[in-house]
Amino acid sequence: MTTNSGWLAKTALIVLCVGMGTVGAQERGSFGSPIQIREQGSFAVGGTVLRQPGTFDPMKPALPAGQTLHGDHARVFYQVPVNARKLPLVMWHGFGEFSRTWETTPDGREGYQTLFLRRRFPVYLLDQPRRGGAARATVGTTINAVPDEQRWFNQFRLGDWPRFFPGVQFSSAPEALEQYFRQMVPDTGPFDAAVAVDAVSALFDRIGRGILVTHSHSGGLGWQAAMKNPNIRAVIAYEPGSGFVFPEDEVPAVMPSAAGPLEGVSIAKAEFLKLTRIPIVIYYGDNIPTEPTTSPGQDNWRVRLAMARLWVEAINRHGGDAQLVHLPEIGIRGNTHFPFSDLNNEEIADLMARFLAANHLD
Repeated sequence: MTTNSGWLAKTALIVLCVGMGTVGAQERGSFGSPIQIREQGSFAVGGTVLRQPGTFDPMKPALPAGQTLHGDHARVFYQVPVNARKLPLVMWHGFGEFSRTWETTPDGREGYQTLFLRRRFPVYLLDQPRRGGAARATVGTTINAVPDEQRWFNQFRLGDWPRFFPGVQFSSAPEALEQYFRQMVPDTGPFDAAVAVDAVSALFDRIGRGILVTHSHSGGLGWQAAMKNPNIRAVIAYEPGSGFVFPEDEVPAVMPSAAGPLEGVSIAKAEFLKLTRIPIVIYYGDNIPTEPTTSPGQDNWRVRLAMARLWVEAINRHGGDAQLVHLPEIGIRGNTHFPFSDLNNEEIADLMARFLAANHLD
């Protein structure tokens, strides 16, 4: 990999003693031994600059004339362990989330950031433009404070509010749900797919070859980034929800659901074929119905899983290497929309590690 030398400050060897969770004693024993970190840091990548015409007047600093605004970049935090593997993992959050997605789990255990550092992968966590730590936008918006968390409880398939699904892989501790809701953030500007994809592509320009790990809304964006930047050597997608791209004459019929219709995206075949050159795996969790239902939170995922199956078939039909893993079908049950932070996330991480090893990406 290409390291962030030069203008990025490097650390000396760091012994990272991962702290304890905040939920309860039953989770506190889940943290392993100290991790040795060779390098860590953070930076902004991508983005643009607005320049206001005129001349800056230091006596009237509130006036925009002659001033600039740097925005629409991604914010990245990275850690490189001692004896690191050759390819870094770039982890991209989903809708309404930021890099917190991949950190400590809501119930206080090690998340993917730490689990894969222990497996000696360099890990890059990003906040996409206009979200989280990359909040500086070049286009304004209005952020409304509207209560909506029970909607997301259902949408993320924890259960049917206020009841959890039987056997769900989510802690029953009230503090876990408290943390879960508090990891959601608003957009600070209008969502723009091109802005997000350009920033992630710029990240891979900077670090070189690596593996893109997406979740939910970033799944469709991840296909675009992989088509744009050949440094993306594989894509691992957790529950992609939209943006499934197909060659122009192969777009499936629109799929109606209780949450609204789901459509495939038509692109040039030459662009689509770029996705056949890298290994891809998609994971979906449990409690996704096989027949139409009136529950928007569940029916939403019925059609997304169905569209994902058609997408994988299209990739492979054109000579690609894609697979879809529906966890209940391999005997892993109870996972929510966030398998990588569920109670069995180490088992889910093992699946991902085996995919990487099978494709010589570790």
